[in-house]
Amino acid sequence: MQVMKWSALALAVTAGSMQLAFASAQEESKGFVEDSDLKLLNKNYAFYRDFRNNGANSRLGSAGDQNYRNEWAHGISTIYQSGYTQGTVGFGVDAHAMLGLKLNSGNGTNGTGLLPTGSDGRSQDDYSYAGGAVKAQISNTQLKYGNLFPTAPVFATGTARLFPGSAEGFQLLSSEIEGLNIDAGHFTSIRDGSASTNRHGEITTTYTGIASDTADYVGGSYAFTDNVSASLYGSELEDIWRQYYGNLNWNIPFSDSQALNLDFNVYRTLDEGKALAGDLDSTAWSAAAAYSIGAHKLTLAYQKVNGDEPFDYISMDGQNSGDSIFLANSVQYSDFNGPNEKSIQVRYDLNMAEYGVPGLSFMARYITGDDVDGTKADPNGAFAGAIGEDGKEWERDIEAKYVVQEGAAKDLSIRIRHASWRANTDMGFFTSGNSTALDEVRVITEYPLDIL
Repeated sequence: MQVMKWSALALAVTAGSMQLAFASAQEESKGFVEDSDLKLLNKNYAFYRDFRNNGANSRLGSAGDQNYRNEWAHGISTIYQSGYTQGTVGFGVDAHAMLGLKLNSGNGTNGTGLLPTGSDGRSQDDYSYAGGAVKAQISNTQLKYGNLFPTAPVFATGTARLFPGSAEGFQLLSSEIEGLNIDAGHFTSIRDGSASTNRHGEITTTYTGIASDTADYVGGSYAFTDNVSASLYGSELEDIWRQYYGNLNWNIPFSDSQALNLDFNVYRTLDEGKALAGDLDSTAWSAAAAYSIGAHKLTLAYQKVNGDEPFDYISMDGQNSGDSIFLANSVQYSDFNGPNEKSIQVRYDLNMAEYGVPGLSFMARYITGDDVDGTKADPNGAFAGAIGEDGKEWERDIEAKYVVQEGAAKDLSIRIRHASWRANTDMGFFTSGNSTALDEVRVITEYPLDIL
């Protein structure tokens, strides 16, 4: 990756006058075994998507003549993280193993991303995979290599299905200065979280499916105070783009029960090298304000894409499986990221702990987007002719969640999510083929257990 306008060194210099972190994580290490952590997660996932007017090919996979997709699966995840050996430099290992089991799936109604599909077109009865990484630590800086779970806003693997996605490569995490966290990575492949056992999958963009050999990023976050923080990242997807990200978050507490949170996100994307996806020159940003009072929270958000191509982000093999999009209006189904699209969101959250039912919460939101125009995209690029000149869409999401607070089932959670999405045909490849309308229901149960 070429040198960014800012770098990890520049971030450190900017905060150079700040006090060094008081404690060294390596000095406090108790040992490889003593600091080990082993977690087991049972995740039960039922997924139903109704194509209201059928569909052909979708950015989420081929829908063919499906009227609906309907699958139910159970996943068992085991994640082990060792401590670090004692000394100036500590060494350790991380490991994970996943097992997915089919509970229900019919030929012709599969394709939800919960289960892999065999050569006969049917979902497999079970699948499994494992991975791991080696790591070293000095002071408050860690270097890891192997199968990792990056969460950077320009390179984050997906968590929307049965298992989290992972990526193969190096990652450096450092917090030598109090309040400053630096994150850098170099990755060469991705394992999709959507029903894939291939940990060497290609790194691609979500919407074009064009592959790159490597992805690099560097950046970090800094907490100015307990209530004000900022993030800055830069990344390069070789021969496709350079992408930059910034965030500013400000929490304004008025009392113990009232607060206002302001959050701003911006991405800048420019083509790079061979420009395999064509000319890219876009800025996507969002601004959100959330006011909390007691059990209630009301959020208003505005999002805008300035550019003739959609805001695209990293995934695996062209699947909509990555989480490398931190814009406010990227929600359950749509990202509201069409070329020139502007969108508005209204969201309401209710925490029932204030009414004597701790662990129970509800959420409802509505997002509407319009002014989508992709007719001016690079005529030789990946988005040429893919989107019309007057695209419109809207989405409504409703969610209920309960987390058991005590007893043998403590931390068991049950979540029910419903989404409705509608669009016009000018949305082009954002639609599910000929389907411009869909409804879906997801029922997700998770039961985490701390073994070590």
